[in-house]
Amino acid sequence: MANLTDRIPYQAIVDRPRLTLPDNKRLAVWVIVNVEEWRIENAMPRTVLPPPMGQPLLPDVPNWSWHEYGMRSGFWRQHKALTERNIPVTMAINGHVCESYPRVAKAGLDAGWEFMGHGYLQGPTHKLDNQRQAISDTVSAIKSFSGSAPRSWECPGLTETDETLDLLREHGIEYVADWVIDDLPQEVETPHGVITTIPYTVETNDIAVYALQQHASDELLKRGVDQFDRLYQEGADNARVMAISVHPYITGVPHRIRYLEELLDYIGKHQEVCWMTGSEIGDWYRAQMADT
Repeated sequence: MANLTDRIPYQAIVDRPRLTLPDNKRLAVWVIVNVEEWRIENAMPRTVLPPPMGQPLLPDVPNWSWHEYGMRSGFWRQHKALTERNIPVTMAINGHVCESYPRVAKAGLDAGWEFMGHGYLQGPTHKLDNQRQAISDTVSAIKSFSGSAPRSWECPGLTETDETLDLLREHGIEYVADWVIDDLPQEVETPHGVITTIPYTVETNDIAVYALQQHASDELLKRGVDQFDRLYQEGADNARVMAISVHPYITGVPHRIRYLEELLDYIGKHQEVCWMTGSEIGDWYRAQMADT
C-alpha cells in the first residue's frame, strides 16, 4: 500500500487550474454542524472540566452533560440560525444518532441538510476494533433513516488509518473532509475509485477556537471575518472554498450563538458567495476538472 502522502501529491495553489463557481461566484462557503453521540458509560471524547483530584471517574457526569446540553438546547439555536437564513448545511452525524437522538436527526432531515457520515459513535477511528464494520453500520443507519446513503464523510477528530480512504470508497463515500491541506479539493486514488478531499478547517472550527485555545466568545466571528475576507479577495483570481465547522455544545451556547449568527450575516452580505454542501462542492469540483 502506498504511503498516504504519496497518494496525495503536493500541489501549489498558484498552479491549480482556473475553476469557475456557479454564476461566476468567487467563494464557496459550507457550514458543517457536527452532531455526535457520547456514551456516558465511556470516557468522554473531550472534556471541559478536569477530574477531581486528577482521578478520572465513570460516569463522567459533568463532561457528558456538557455535550448533552448541546443536543438538548445548543443544537436548536444553531438550527434556527441556519434555517432562518436558508443556508444549506452539511450535518456530520454519528450513525447511531439516528436512533438515539431521532428528534435531532429528523430536524436536519426536514431542513434538507446533507447527512455526512461521522463515524458510528464518537471516538477515534484508529481505536476501532473493526473499522470496516463501523463504516458499514454508519452508512446503513443513515440510509435507513434518511432514505439515502451518505456520499461524504468526516472521521471523528479527523482520525484515519492507512486504510480509511480505501474503506470509505468501498462503502460508496465520494468525498472526505479530513484532509485540511488546501483551499480547493483534491482527488485521491483508491482501489475502488477516486475519493475527493473537500476543504475543511481546524481554524474556523469552534473546537479549536474555544475548547482548545479557550478564546473569548467573539473570537469565531473575528477569525471568521478575517478568513472570509482574504479568501473572498483571492477568489477574484481563482475559486476558493471556506469551511465553518460548529458543534452544538460549543457555539450553541447562549454566550456564543450571536457571534455565529453575525458571521453568517457578514458573509451573506457579499454577492459573490455560493453557500453549498460538502457534496455539492465535490460535484462542482469534479465537473470542473472534467472540463479542464
